[in-house]
Amino acid sequence: MRLLDTTTGEFRWVQDPRRVRYAILSHVWAKKGGVNYVPEQTYQDVCAIQESVPREELALPHLSRKIRHFCEVARNDGFNLGWADSACIDKTSSSELSEAINSMYNWYRYVGACYAILHDVSDTDDKEQRDEQFRSSKWFTHGWTLQELLAPSVVLFLSDKWKVIGSKHTLAELIEDVTGIGRAVLTLEQPLEDVSVARRMSWAARRETSREEDEAYSLMGIFGVNMPTTYGEDDICLGTHPHGHNFTFLNPSHSSPTAEQTPLPIAPSLKQYLLAQAPSDFQHTAHLVPLSREAFAYRLGIARRQDSQIDHRTSRHSLQIRCWKSPVWVHS
Repeated sequence: MRLLDTTTGEFRWVQDPRRVRYAILSHVWAKKGGVNYVPEQTYQDVCAIQESVPREELALPHLSRKIRHFCEVARNDGFNLGWADSACIDKTSSSELSEAINSMYNWYRYVGACYAILHDVSDTDDKEQRDEQFRSSKWFTHGWTLQELLAPSVVLFLSDKWKVIGSKHTLAELIEDVTGIGRAVLTLEQPLEDVSVARRMSWAARRETSREEDEAYSLMGIFGVNMPTTYGEDDICLGTHPHGHNFTFLNPSHSSPTAEQTPLPIAPSLKQYLLAQAPSDFQHTAHLVPLSREAFAYRLGIARRQDSQIDHRTSRHSLQIRCWKSPVWVHS
């Protein structure tokens, strides 16, 4: 993990983030062509500045205003090290980028404090006005900031003047109203593992990412997924089938599908999927709760049968579920 020294602006490499104390900047990247657009400072930009500054000078004063402000706030709170995705990840290296994406949730989980800068929330004493701006902040519509809200134990929200508005603990009721994420989850009283997949997906349903792949990659840590990342893949998302969407229900009198069986097809439809196409499909699933394997078996009426089993097989483009002593075999 590459960190910035909050005093000098130099990089420092850390093998295990659990052994150091550091802060993280959470922000929404500036959009090209927008009002007052200023490009984000990349790793290559920071390296060039570090190399060009005379040895007797510090690199920090020459870095971008955003990074300088972040380092100042973190340093004043006692953090000697800080991490900002735009400056600390070499995105020209596909291997480093993939490792960073897979490790990022843990980096946020181990952080001492995550500073979320809200450039569209003004530094005002009018609480009603500030709360309204807070509710409509773009920070809450961005895909990557979901894990940045959930993983850290401490998240501090800052106004456009880099003044603390509050934390995710003190603002939990307001954040719950904005995001649908329960107060107990925000304050880490309820582990993510105890929250249903459908409910977790509902938190991402209205969020957006600039790249299609990030729609999936930004959720990896929230679901405990670790996998190689490849930008440029065609439709990597959540369960669509590239060759059509036919469902077949096989004769329940057979224990497994065979060539002799006559499938009962359902007419294909462009909107027909066994699995979801995207997080947006989960907009109305926040009320769903997890169902244990035992409870699922009981619902199927096979709970007390020793010879009863539930089995599933997956491939890149299909899912097969078989329930022995149950009248259903579904193949997508």
